[in-house]
Amino acid sequence: MSVARPSPTTLAAASVDPITLEIIQASLQATSDEMFAAFRKTAMSAIIYEVLDMGTGITDAEGNLASSGAGIPAFVGVLDKAVKRILELHDPGEVRAGDVFATNDPFYGGVTHLNDVVLAMPVFADGRLVAWTANIAHWNDVGGMVPGSISNEAREIFQEGLRLPAVKLISEGVPIRPVMEIMRVNSRLPDFLQGDMWAGIAAARVGERRIVELVSKYGLETFLLAVAAFMDYGEQVARRALAALPHGRFSLAEEQDSGAVYRASVEISPEAFVVDLRDNPDQDAGPNNASRDGTMIAAQMVFMNISGAGGSANAGHFRPLELRTRPGSVFDANPPAAFATYYEVEIRLYDVLLRCLAPHLGARLPAGNFASVCGTFIGGRHPDTGRHFTIVEPQVGGWGGSAGADGNSAMFSGFHGDTFNCPAEVAEARYGLFVDRLELNSGPGGEGRHRGGKGILLDYRVRSDGCFFTCAYTRDRHRPWPLEGGEEGSSNFAEVIRRDGRVERHAVVTALELNEGDVIRIHTANGGGYGDPRERPREQLLDDLRNGYLSRERARSVYGLADP
Repeated sequence: MSVARPSPTTLAAASVDPITLEIIQASLQATSDEMFAAFRKTAMSAIIYEVLDMGTGITDAEGNLASSGAGIPAFVGVLDKAVKRILELHDPGEVRAGDVFATNDPFYGGVTHLNDVVLAMPVFADGRLVAWTANIAHWNDVGGMVPGSISNEAREIFQEGLRLPAVKLISEGVPIRPVMEIMRVNSRLPDFLQGDMWAGIAAARVGERRIVELVSKYGLETFLLAVAAFMDYGEQVARRALAALPHGRFSLAEEQDSGAVYRASVEISPEAFVVDLRDNPDQDAGPNNASRDGTMIAAQMVFMNISGAGGSANAGHFRPLELRTRPGSVFDANPPAAFATYYEVEIRLYDVLLRCLAPHLGARLPAGNFASVCGTFIGGRHPDTGRHFTIVEPQVGGWGGSAGADGNSAMFSGFHGDTFNCPAEVAEARYGLFVDRLELNSGPGGEGRHRGGKGILLDYRVRSDGCFFTCAYTRDRHRPWPLEGGEEGSSNFAEVIRRDGRVERHAVVTALELNEGDVIRIHTANGGGYGDPRERPREQLLDDLRNGYLSRERARSVYGLADP
């Protein structure tokens, strides 16, 4: 394998007009988006084609992010790290045109947890490696101790499912059938696994074809120059943003629902954005851990949020970012740590970093949001087909109020990005459930001059005996944080309403047995409020009352509204 890179002479010549460079850069973005569309249209699982729990991207030959596609931001951030690990684990001669590699293991470039599978494909032009296309998606079941492969009781990664340590899945265009068969037989949903796998392969191949066409049209050196120039532009944007930010060292310690205390320090200077997480608890004995790469993604997302530069999301933009962690800690876990609920650890870190910076950045950031993926896993036997089903669904919730507006209602967390809920019609057709209710959470919490957005209430009614329910919600005990005198938000939790009327409350539970007629009622939080509630204009309060967002008692006691 020969890795192609632009020569200093080529870079110094600047002989390519900027319009051509811009066309190539835009074409790479369009290619990432086309990969996303191909994946969405061919996937078998609703978590991919409806919820869009996936991401696509393109890296350069060395695994540096060149173009970020659509999908979950925390997923797009995985792809460059996965490619770099694949390159570390394979000799240059083992990487050939037509190959496809698979990894899902956090210790082998998978970054997240075993359900999230990365497929990466090298792109060759003129016999040289010029780029990689890659995608990631949540696969519903990859084995392990419980259906859905997510268990709050796992104590080591071996219990969580099949590990794919950056292995070759396709060699020079030819499927490696034994590897595919091992993957298939380790899943409780083998047909869905195969369907989603081939959709990911197809998406990677679409990207490869488009990049080869680009190189053929503009020439190899011009293509490489365009990629390098775009990364340099990303760095320039980041450094301009750093210069405009308040400089100093900012710190925060926040207790989590588990009782653990997460600590973060952020030092901002004109030259660097340094995130220091070394003073944090040892890695969790259960699945509440993050890999160092996953921790880096949370820091990258915060950096992008405050630098306001979504159009330059590439490796160059992150050159000023430095991350400090302690191996063996919750944010840099060592083998054989479990990672099933890594997403709640990373979203907690993401929220801690935002909370750390918010008071120092003027009106740039809003109050705290529901800040949980609220991953909901329900499965069992479908009453109509008799087949095993598993619904995997993140939930929407309320965002915090800001200096200029109320928070958004019923939105996914910032960690999730441009994803969607599974429509009731699809959920009822594909899974053994009825969706009886989906409405905004009218409960108290998040009052302010600009109130927090509303979470939701969602009822799933179970249609057959012997089903299960798993969840791991955070922001249950410690609610979304307010700013500038607002009120904190409400809680994320689930109620199981048994058919005999008994009610059980859960924020964390694994494989809870459900039977026909039981109802799972999801409560997601209202976001935190911004500003003194008594400064909220009367006409807005009356509008809240008319829309059912506010009770008359709360209008009097919190907002001081007389005679509502």
